[in-house]
Amino acid sequence: MKFSKNLVWWYWALTTILLIGVVAGNTQSLQAVIALNVIQVIHFMFREKSLTAFPVQLRVTYLGLLFAAQAPFMFWIFWWQLIGTSAMVFFKYCFLARCLALLPWNKNEVYSLDLVKRTFLSAPVKGNVLQGLPAA
Repeated sequence: MKFSKNLVWWYWALTTILLIGVVAGNTQSLQAVIALNVIQVIHFMFREKSLTAFPVQLRVTYLGLLFAAQAPFMFWIFWWQLIGTSAMVFFKYCFLARCLALLPWNKNEVYSLDLVKRTFLSAPVKGNVLQGLPAA
């Protein structure tokens, strides 16, 4: 396994730990998780050399959710992020990536119930979910 693959896992593992602090009410954890995710966005922008690459889309969306969760009555987003990021760390299942895979610019087939089922129910894959979706 390459170092960069391990680094990606460590990014998400540390994000999970920091999110535990966030849901516990620790403001330093919130600042740290935002900083860590800004670093991830920058890292993947340079690595992918594109703002529209799927790994960059994923991290920008995740960072946006961190900001959105700070709005009044939106704290529940932190809980969803904690659950989703934990699933990524422990099971390599990324719900957010699967949601993003269904956006019009990320898919190359028409919407169907089969596409949605394959997107959310297929086993985790190496790489990103766009590369691993089985063909219709």
